[in-house]
Amino acid sequence: MASIFTKIINRELPANVIADNKKFIAFLDIHPIAKGHTLVVPKVEVDYIFDLADAFLSEIMLFAKSVSRGIQAAVPCVRVGIAVVGLEIPHAHLHLVPINTVHDIDFSKAPLSFTEKELADTAKAIQAHIPS
Repeated sequence: MASIFTKIINRELPANVIADNKKFIAFLDIHPIAKGHTLVVPKVEVDYIFDLADAFLSEIMLFAKSVSRGIQAAVPCVRVGIAVVGLEIPHAHLHLVPINTVHDIDFSKAPLSFTEKELADTAKAIQAHIPS
């Protein structure tokens, strides 16, 4: 059965997509712990991040680096933190979270709520700052 991320990749489910290429997609998390919280997902459905081939793992990090620059330019923060949790959805992914302190990347916090317009505006702002 396809993961929820595969359904987003196949455009069967909507998402606020920030960046997309042949191998990876980045979109806003629907349960964000910060404004601009973004997921970076390989288009190949692999459950565990460290089961990705070495070259592919390097490529996802470079893709995430580009997305993080867009996030940092669009969302006021000291830096963009990265986390790999991998328990909630059986599809490898990275969390890119704008942070000002280490406590800002605490996944035990209640998720924030944004309107669809706020999410769309945030996605557009981040997209505008992603280097091509």
